[in-house]
Amino acid sequence: MRRIILLLITLLSLASCTSLRYAGVNRVRNYDISSPEVPEPFNGYRIAFASDFHLESKFKERQLHGTVKALKALAPDVLLLGGDYQEGCEYVAPLFEALAQATPPDGTYAVLGNNDYERCTELIRAAMRAHGIVLLEDSIATIHRGADSIIVWGANAYAGRYPTAPHRRGSLPHGSQAGMWKAEPRSREPDTRDQQPPLISQEDFTVLLTHTPDYVEEPEAGIADLSLAGHTHGGQVTLFGLYAPITASKYGMKYRTGLKRSCHGTPIIISNGLGTSRRPIRLFAPTDIVVVTLRRTQI
Repeated sequence: MRRIILLLITLLSLASCTSLRYAGVNRVRNYDISSPEVPEPFNGYRIAFASDFHLESKFKERQLHGTVKALKALAPDVLLLGGDYQEGCEYVAPLFEALAQATPPDGTYAVLGNNDYERCTELIRAAMRAHGIVLLEDSIATIHRGADSIIVWGANAYAGRYPTAPHRRGSLPHGSQAGMWKAEPRSREPDTRDQQPPLISQEDFTVLLTHTPDYVEEPEAGIADLSLAGHTHGGQVTLFGLYAPITASKYGMKYRTGLKRSCHGTPIIISNGLGTSRRPIRLFAPTDIVVVTLRRTQI
């Protein structure tokens, strides 16, 4: 019996441990996404994605510095942030001061999560502007390599749910209509007032950045070639990583973690995130940073 108890304690420790290399980051999850829509200059392009910091929860100052160290060492071409940044307004400034130290050549782009629309919204927007982090709320950014480009579309999944979330002046078109859209570069500081739908062409390789994975089931999300989301924390507390009683997704286990496919057939990668909510505990749901490498394939 004593051996069994010791084994369980060891497993629990391993399930919630922090990487000795980078405090706060249990693992880096690497994915290759291949598509003929990837422009040739973006073959091998590396995207880092970090989400759900929840500073300070189980994710504290030491973990924040470890995460920034990891992001710098990974040296991605661009950094995308998936929302739910804080557990109190006093943590907004130190979080974005630290994240600004990660300086990928193509910049840092972000969306807001439900926590961020519930409180501290204007503080977060101001902190992002002050540190050169581009907030995308139903708006797009175009990343260029010569005459070629890819699109990062930051989808506001919370329009109409929170008064701090911008409301759309028009509905986003369905995937069947998406080929009618034309891509346009947006300013590095998109207007956070009522938004017009972003203009995207079906020919553009488009990365959909959203907080909740549930958004990828919306009709307009079918235009994306790749989606990135967080929100679920990998279940946060799971049974040996196989089942989570709570996933914070209306689709249950379908979008708990990892690489999945939406109803449109689009690949979506769901990060476990870095912090915790409600209880400062993780069980067989290790924290992570996601790194995606784009690969061009022939038609």
